[in-house]
Amino acid sequence: MLLVDVLVLEGASAASVAITFELIAVANGIRARAGRPSCFDVRISGSGARWATRLARLSSKEVASRPADVVIVPGLAWMDEQLIREGLQRRDAETARKALQAAFRSGAEIASSCSAVFLVASAGLLDARRATTTWWLAPLFRNLFPKVMLDTDAMVLTDGSVTTAGAAMAQLDLMLSIIARHAGPDLADSCARFLLLDQRPSQSRYMALSFLAAADERVSRAERWARARLHRTFSISELAKAVGLGARTFARRCERATGLSPVRFVQKLRIDKAMELLETTRLSLDEIAERVGYADPSMLRKLLHRERTPGARASRAGRKREKSAAPSRTSAKRPPAPHRRPSVGAGRKGSKTA
Repeated sequence: MLLVDVLVLEGASAASVAITFELIAVANGIRARAGRPSCFDVRISGSGARWATRLARLSSKEVASRPADVVIVPGLAWMDEQLIREGLQRRDAETARKALQAAFRSGAEIASSCSAVFLVASAGLLDARRATTTWWLAPLFRNLFPKVMLDTDAMVLTDGSVTTAGAAMAQLDLMLSIIARHAGPDLADSCARFLLLDQRPSQSRYMALSFLAAADERVSRAERWARARLHRTFSISELAKAVGLGARTFARRCERATGLSPVRFVQKLRIDKAMELLETTRLSLDEIAERVGYADPSMLRKLLHRERTPGARASRAGRKREKSAAPSRTSAKRPPAPHRRPSVGAGRKGSKTA
């Protein structure tokens, strides 16, 4: 049986801790109902162990003292720069770092989400690895841990024996990935269906670029300039010049502040606006494409597909059903708006515009 050590610091996110135990319990419960043995045994450690044990409703029986197979660090309630810097200096954080390093040396898989990824990174376990964390903490993370290859577009990333996940509720995705890897994808799928969980492969649609851009005053100005001109095409050089920077300097600062290249930065602004129009208007996709600067609607279709954003159409369809179900004197007289089915689009023309 796989031994999972849940390392909980005092003040950890209650939701993230609860999700960890809930997914383990569901996985073991599904196996039990099928007449099969449990796949996970649980041990709780860290300065918040007593509190977490009560939350998990676990018995106080001794769990084997053998090295853990997986060490999971649930999200921490460190939601801004001050809390993170102070938290990393705590004595229990230093104890946790030593425990993580020892577990890693013994061959354990390390998994964390949200601001807990900062703790794992501070132990040196993410150097030269790809990792993700809460998207709005990305600028600080890059500043503190420049050796880590941060990708905040991803919801869950596994690089070698270390797995990281995004914002606090990404603990769900983290746990499902662990269940899939160690107990099989069928069990992970059963857990997801049991808890009615949807797949969320990317954090990108939840990212607020205004928040990230604020880390650099010039990038923030560029964001405002671009938002006011989304209806037309403009070059990255034109955008950089508008905020008083050279194209290369702007590219470096944009990447550092947002984790995105200038082209992806502008594309993200256009996609966000397109999603807003899809969800709040009855405009066709062709009309929306024109309003966000794409003369060729297939380009917008391609970007929406790449960002995996079907939610807007589902939302629009839901509103249409609600309107059709509601009594109305004019509903019978007004034909429904035409609905075009998007086709597979072509790629963008050139890389210097977005």
